[in-house]
Amino acid sequence: MGKTIKRIRVASVTIILLEIVLLALFSIFYFNNFFDLKTLLPVVAVVLGAVVVAGLNALFVWIVTVEISHLRQKTDLHAAEVIGSDVQEAYNFAMVGLAVTDDNDIVLWTNDLFKDRHLDIIDMNILKWLPELEELKKNPTSTEPIKVVVNSRNYDVKYLPDAGLWIFKDSTDYEEVVNYNKQQAPVVGLLTIDNYGDATHGETEDLNDVITKIKSAIFAYAKQYNVLLRKFREDSYYLLCNFESLDKMKTNKFSLIDTVRQIGFDEGVPITLSIGIAHDFPDIVKLNEMASDALDIAMSRGGDQVAVSEYGRDMEFFGGKTEAQEKRSRVRVRVLADSLISLIRASSNVLIMGHANMDMDALGACLGVQAICHRVNKKSMIVVDLKSTEVKARGALLSSFSRDELDTMRCSPKEAHELLTSDTLLVVVDVHTKSMCMAPSLLDHASKVVVIDHHRRAEDYIESPVLNHIDPSASSASELVTEFIKFSSINPRIEVSAAYATIMLSGIFLDTHRFRSRQTGIRTFEACTALKEYGADNSLADDFLKDEEEEYRVISGIVKTMKYHSPGVVYAVADPSIEYDSATLSKVADTCMSMRGVKASFVIGRAEKMTKMSCRSDGSISVQIIAEKMGGGGHLSMAAAAYKNKTIPQVVSELLVVLDNSLSAARNDAVSRKIVDEGVDQ
Repeated sequence: MGKTIKRIRVASVTIILLEIVLLALFSIFYFNNFFDLKTLLPVVAVVLGAVVVAGLNALFVWIVTVEISHLRQKTDLHAAEVIGSDVQEAYNFAMVGLAVTDDNDIVLWTNDLFKDRHLDIIDMNILKWLPELEELKKNPTSTEPIKVVVNSRNYDVKYLPDAGLWIFKDSTDYEEVVNYNKQQAPVVGLLTIDNYGDATHGETEDLNDVITKIKSAIFAYAKQYNVLLRKFREDSYYLLCNFESLDKMKTNKFSLIDTVRQIGFDEGVPITLSIGIAHDFPDIVKLNEMASDALDIAMSRGGDQVAVSEYGRDMEFFGGKTEAQEKRSRVRVRVLADSLISLIRASSNVLIMGHANMDMDALGACLGVQAICHRVNKKSMIVVDLKSTEVKARGALLSSFSRDELDTMRCSPKEAHELLTSDTLLVVVDVHTKSMCMAPSLLDHASKVVVIDHHRRAEDYIESPVLNHIDPSASSASELVTEFIKFSSINPRIEVSAAYATIMLSGIFLDTHRFRSRQTGIRTFEACTALKEYGADNSLADDFLKDEEEEYRVISGIVKTMKYHSPGVVYAVADPSIEYDSATLSKVADTCMSMRGVKASFVIGRAEKMTKMSCRSDGSISVQIIAEKMGGGGHLSMAAAAYKNKTIPQVVSELLVVLDNSLSAARNDAVSRKIVDEGVDQ
């Protein structure tokens, strides 16, 4: 058809040019009366000739129009000539459209599909008709088709540049089936009421009313979103729904957790919900395992949140805007402490390590675990790389112990590998993420691992520990280990040297900002009292954390760069040309928090050959949520993130975008909530 149209165009231009030339020659000869033309051809004859020429032109135009129309109507015949009638029928049955274009992307030919669907695109520029196809034109070798929508139908489009052929595959029915299957895919969840046992301890009529209100809210929410609930414990439920319901709940941001939290707040009872949900896997048994793992993570992060696990993807978290409730169960601590002691006794030796760039809290927790090992006469070593130890922790270690003492209590990561056997117990404190450990490779070879930490659990978690104690309601890892020492049932009691106790006390000072943190609770002061009984020197513990004059100047210099993102939210940016200590960036964030009106602070700078961000808040804003959005993590009031391949300006830009989009979600809507002391189980 394209060649025919081209021939018609050439013929038309030729005829027009010929007529113009003849008309010009005739006018010259006639008006100059050459060869006595005026006598031979009177005016009537000239007019009659003009009418005849115009008629012939009109006839030519009509013939051309009919021919083009006839060619367009014979598309099926041409299709049969091009690809064969049987193949064309196959294309029609498969709902495949074909369009051929020239070098200028003008459509020269289409098959029956376009005609049947009233898509007349002959002589149109296909890229102007569907601008989305420009991507295929730029990348003709792409194996992925472009998806387009034309007249409410979906098409997958591919382009063959050598033939100038565009292939349109109608995928409407397929897309509808896929979408339907996705919407109806099974979703499995587990819901548990946090602190249910504590709240119903010494049950009263008022508490019965609160529990009834909470359960009514749960069932009402389930009915609203078509979720099937089945109770399997007094405080726990199975959830079963489809993806469509889950999608609606995600859009709603699981308002149920806010509803239950508000009921608890109104009634003065610290009850929240933890929910683990799994989807996007065909095996229900596997979904149940994924939901159980998601619930464990939600609870270990402090509860009051939903963890959604999609197979093969990172976990999503909703909620978690409040502090973890302080759990006051000495019985539980005693059981955990005795379990740890049993594991230590059953091992040939013990290796203890904290996180890379070990600080006073990690060091104090390591020393506390070592004191437990001394009590049961089990050889133990703290894995310490002095080059990867925070300056103050290194100074406290070197000033508190002689060289001989250090040789008997610590080893390097390389030496730790030589000491590691199949019967060695590896105790990890103040961290639960493998990549952040002092010696991550030890975890690959250790058969028995214990994790003791106070940070909210991240998804990148040390796998299959024999004992796991993550308590986000604790102020520090040193506090957790002190509780193990104090409440263990071993007799006679575990003894802790004054030097050990002082460093452990300094670790608590560090993580509570000398008791100014919202994370400080009754158990924190009880732990400090226990350490004082062991001879801890609070003056020396405080001295360990004091800044040198030069460090103070550095901190002051970074604080000067402080800017406000919004009322109460500030950020400071360190000099990109200077490599700082991670602890220095943390202190800058703490210093910013000491200023009146500041609710949250973010400090970005270079440390340890990476770009790092330190985050702090007074608890009214969850900096953990902000840090997690940027690939980090931590506590509600204390978090951090690190980047190997990002510059400081890139991180600052990303922070501002995240604050713009997520600050409202991170705000704690229960700042003024009274934290109820659940009492102490004796």
